[in-house]
Amino acid sequence: MAVDKGLDLVEIAAQADPPVCKIVDYQKFLYERKKKEKETKAKAAKQVLKEVRFGPNTDEHDFNFKVKHAIKFLEEGAKVKAYVHFRGRAIAYKEKGEIILLKFAQELQEYGKVEMLPKLEGNRMFIHLAPLPNLKKPAKPAKKEEETE
Repeated sequence: MAVDKGLDLVEIAAQADPPVCKIVDYQKFLYERKKKEKETKAKAAKQVLKEVRFGPNTDEHDFNFKVKHAIKFLEEGAKVKAYVHFRGRAIAYKEKGEIILLKFAQELQEYGKVEMLPKLEGNRMFIHLAPLPNLKKPAKPAKKEEETE
């Protein structure tokens, strides 16, 4: 039948019983399959990782400033990697770093979920946060028009 129509017999699903075949132009079939693969690859979400750095003696104001940035990153759909960088003898205050990171995670619990709890690697203690899947930016309230009497 394929030869009569001047087309090719293409095996679609070899694992099926009986195997599934289609009568099509093979070059066109390859082109369309490649085009579909390219589309699905383009639609795949590219995950961005943003970093937020703290010191073991980070002040409250600096902490809040960095929390606001992390909220913005999570709302945009990026993952956040927060870390406390210990310099020199500051490594003796590991507990301070862990407290800062846990407080950070607690502040962001309504914007993202913790993927990895605080972990010390070398002179840095890390925590990873991922955005919540249903997170939407809050809608801005509409301006009220003043009525004139």
